Amino acid sequence: MNAPLAAAPLAAKNFKSDYKPVWCPGCGDYSVLSAITKALASLELRPENVAVVSGIGCSSRIPAYTACYGFHGVHGRSLPVATGLKAARPDLTVLVASGDGDGYSIGGNHFLHACRRNVDLTYIVMDNHVYGMTKGQPSPTTEPDWSSKLAPGGTGLREFHPLVIALASGANFVARAFSGDPNGCAALIAEAVRHPGFSFVEVLSPCVTFRPEQRGWKEIVHPAPVAPTDDPARAARRIMTDDGFNIGVLYKGSRRPYAAAAGATHALADLEKGFQL
Repeated sequence: MNAPLAAAPLAAKNFKSDYKPVWCPGCGDYSVLSAITKALASLELRPENVAVVSGIGCSSRIPAYTACYGFHGVHGRSLPVATGLKAARPDLTVLVASGDGDGYSIGGNHFLHACRRNVDLTYIVMDNHVYGMTKGQPSPTTEPDWSSKLAPGGTGLREFHPLVIALASGANFVARAFSGDPNGCAALIAEAVRHPGFSFVEVLSPCVTFRPEQRGWKEIVHPAPVAPTDDPARAARRIMTDDGFNIGVLYKGSRRPYAAAAGATHALADLEKGFQL
């Protein structure tokens, strides 16, 4: 009897669906989608063993553009869905796609607790410092002096610092990538998936429609001048002096990931009896 043939490694295209993305021309999210599929291929995963979860926003369309299992949830609630999925199906590789509005505003509280719980999943947030899908309102990461038709003179509010929050809340892997470097972004995402526990990757992803000045980010981003650290205190000192454009891994922790307790299984009929009046 011949031994079964091993499945051939897949290419990035095998992780893409037949749906055509409908982002604005020049949107950085095209490159992030490419980076995600390249990362999954480099990890030699299979689409049926990967789940991509999202909330609402331009970036949250990504599950439909992959050939993996996907869940397009409600605004800001992608992380609880992904957490429950990973706890119930630890055999799956779970990725979450979000944006700065979906992830840091309405989803901000879930972000804190997902970091704290340290469930083994990867959170990819495409940050363009603006609400792109709803026509250009300031987001939590918008600069306080950015003036627009919807916020003349700027909001005057201090920006939300996601990497600081992630580190302080207990994320086990913290990194920043740039959509203009899809290969580098893919490598960071793959490293995040391999690292145990809750991995957070912020991706600077320009919105050239409402923030055309962000085209200049490609001239500003630069590799982080220091190597990753496993010391949260050292990482905190580095991140508090960060200019927002350092690219690379900031922190690689060693906290043990959350493991759901193995519970007894019950027949459906037995469970229904418990709810009978």
